[in-house]
Amino acid sequence: MPLKTDFQGTANYLLDPDLADSVAIARTLGMPLLLEGEPGTGKTRLAEAIASATNTALYEFPVTSESKIEQLIVDFDNIQRLTDAQAAILNAQLQQAGVGQRMDLGGRTVDNLSHYVKLGPLARSYKHPGSVLLIDEIDKGKREFANSLLYVFSERRIVIPYTGEVIDTPTDHMPTIVITSNREQSLPGAFLRRCIYHYISFPTPERLQAIVRLHFPDADDQLLRAAVTVFYQLRELRLEKLPATAEMLNWFAYLSAKGFPPDQLDRLPGSSTLIKSHGDLGRLREIQQYGMSHLYRRRTGGYN
Repeated sequence: MPLKTDFQGTANYLLDPDLADSVAIARTLGMPLLLEGEPGTGKTRLAEAIASATNTALYEFPVTSESKIEQLIVDFDNIQRLTDAQAAILNAQLQQAGVGQRMDLGGRTVDNLSHYVKLGPLARSYKHPGSVLLIDEIDKGKREFANSLLYVFSERRIVIPYTGEVIDTPTDHMPTIVITSNREQSLPGAFLRRCIYHYISFPTPERLQAIVRLHFPDADDQLLRAAVTVFYQLRELRLEKLPATAEMLNWFAYLSAKGFPPDQLDRLPGSSTLIKSHGDLGRLREIQQYGMSHLYRRRTGGYN
């Protein structure tokens, strides 16, 4: 069986060795990679990075509480078919009246259901070997959604409703399937057994500096170190919503664009990039009044 080339990260996605191993295992075995971790740790961006690095198509399906497995496979355009049916009736009336004008149906015929079938992201990924399929935030869906995926993953074969088209996908042609979860609810055990599992831990300060450096290669060293220090102090203050890597990148982009010196970060300029909860505004006012270093010392009794 030909093996897919191991993914090693990109210029904008720093891949740690453990995650690299999990990606390689999933891609080699043709199994889905289930990623858990707090929001903003790069779960969704991994799928985007793999697609970019391999120069292949990325198919995405954001899961909601209303998601059904059928939507992953096919979308039937009932509205277009109804519109065409009405146009066909009008054309018949125009012909009967001897009028030469006709409504253009674009070559579609109402009785041919295949004209109204649009393949969903899973079906399209199965038809394109080497592509990437992202099923984002599966924990937002109902348990039956995850259970329904079991059959699809086990069989590697889907039948398209309305047309009967069969799409068979051998192991070595399976797309790279990345499934993300923020752990809002537990997933069925049988589902977990059919996935390669990886938990993305929040990066260490040193690793976060490296991540920010990837996005801002010309960043001032002192500003970067100061920003990371303040950022981790903020995460220690038991906020309702902890800022994550994405917020850090936005904050640093603002700091760099405005040219803030490192010694001004203690009062958290650009705080709206980091504070995302009304309940945390009281703590923000304390930071702006007393400074982050003061609150951090009071909270921890000193610096780590």
